[in-house]
Amino acid sequence: MLVIGLTGGIACGKSTAAAALSALGAPIFDADAISRALTSAGGEASGEVLARFGTLDRRSIARAVFSDPAALADLNAIVHPRVRRALERFLLENAAQPAVVLDIPLLYECGMERYAHAVWVTHVPQEEQIRRLRARDGLSREEALARIAAQMPLEEKMRRANECIDTSGPQEVTRAHIAALWQAALKRAGDARC
Repeated sequence: MLVIGLTGGIACGKSTAAAALSALGAPIFDADAISRALTSAGGEASGEVLARFGTLDRRSIARAVFSDPAALADLNAIVHPRVRRALERFLLENAAQPAVVLDIPLLYECGMERYAHAVWVTHVPQEEQIRRLRARDGLSREEALARIAAQMPLEEKMRRANECIDTSGPQEVTRAHIAALWQAALKRAGDARC
């Protein structure tokens, strides 16, 4: 099984890329969805999150962690080990697939690239990233920059990646690029099985 790690900067089109891959039939591990389930009311990590932050409201927690590195480290210590266990279950459950995609925003920051044979990074110019983030989340420019700064620099992710996917153009161009990458990945996975 070929394991592809999909990551990118915040508001750089990673979710769009994951949706395109899913539409092509790729099995997707969605780390954000796992994280939301873990930290929602009744979720496995909800008690620890509530004890640490006094709320389960994602926006309130985001404001806290993006302005306080210690709070971010605390949240990561609660959530990341559980996400890693879910990832390992996903890989076992999909072992018969020719290829799978790990949709993980903090792939490099959490050391989860070690699970991937190849890493694809989505990217846009920083001003477009800021514009998208502000429009999506209603943030000030300073808040958007703080969220961008909380991640590994996009240039570093791109330097370490096997493939870089520019999502700043028309979506049909991005989808066509992703489809070509996925077909090549399936061919590579098939060739490796021979």
